[in-house]
Order: sequence, then C-alpha cells, then structure tokens
Amino acid sequence: MRDLHLVLVYPDIHWNTGNTGRSCLAFDAALHLVEPLGFSLADREVRRAGLDYWPHVDLHVHPNWETFEAQIETLGSPWFLSAEATTPLSEAPLTSPAVLVLGSETEGLPQALRERYAPQMLRIPQQTGTVRSLNQSTAAALAMYEFRRRFPTG
Repeated sequence: MRDLHLVLVYPDIHWNTGNTGRSCLAFDAALHLVEPLGFSLADREVRRAGLDYWPHVDLHVHPNWETFEAQIETLGSPWFLSAEATTPLSEAPLTSPAVLVLGSETEGLPQALRERYAPQMLRIPQQTGTVRSLNQSTAAALAMYEFRRRFPTG
C-alpha cells in the first residue's frame, strides 16, 4: 500500500492534472481525482502534459467527494492545502501514510471542506500581495516534496 496519496477535488485544467500525475510518479504517490472533472481523461492534452509517463500513474477516479471521503481514513492522515490556511506546510505534523488534498484551480477547496477539516488545513508560504495562489500542479509538487523530505522512499 502506498504511503502517499495526492487528491485533486474537481480539477478544471487538463494540463495541471497531467503535470500532477507526472509529479506523483516522481514522488511515488497515487493520484486520486474527484469528479466532476473539467475535462475528459481521454483528452490529448492530459496525456501530453503527463508525457509518456501517464500510463504509469496510479490513478483512481472517484464519482464524488462523498465516495472518496468514505475511504480517506483507510489511506492515511488527511491534509488539505489552501491559500487561506494559517498553518504552514513546513510546520504540519505530517505522518505516514498521508493524503494531500487540493481543490480546483478556479475555486480551491469547497467551503464546506475548509470548515469541516479546519485543523488539517495547510498553506504553502508565499510572498503576500504578489500572487493570489500558486498553480495547482506546483502546489501539489511542493506538498509531495515536503512529505518525501520527511518520509523518503527506498
């Protein structure tokens, strides 16, 4: 069983998902996509962004958040990333296994999830006043890197 799971909730942009899939391979993580998706996984752009790595991604597609949430605790400790969170990723008490959850590129995590999982909300520190948030695939890679820095694979 994998010790790292990366979840994209309602992703909108195919190339971010492709890039995130490639990063999941680099960090030995499973990729979970929660529908609805803003694109088709059959889109050429998803495969192009994931390059020839896409067929090797440990991909799991869930029909909705409730279906995924029912199994989240069996995968690991859940952590949610949001630009609105107060706890920096670098200070999070991460444990292995872990589930890192990011929202869509346009909306972020739904408000209901931000409220329900407030104690597990993390942010990636960035310069204030310059950008609203990081690109989703960049944030996913940074979060997975921090996990792997603490819990390297063989």
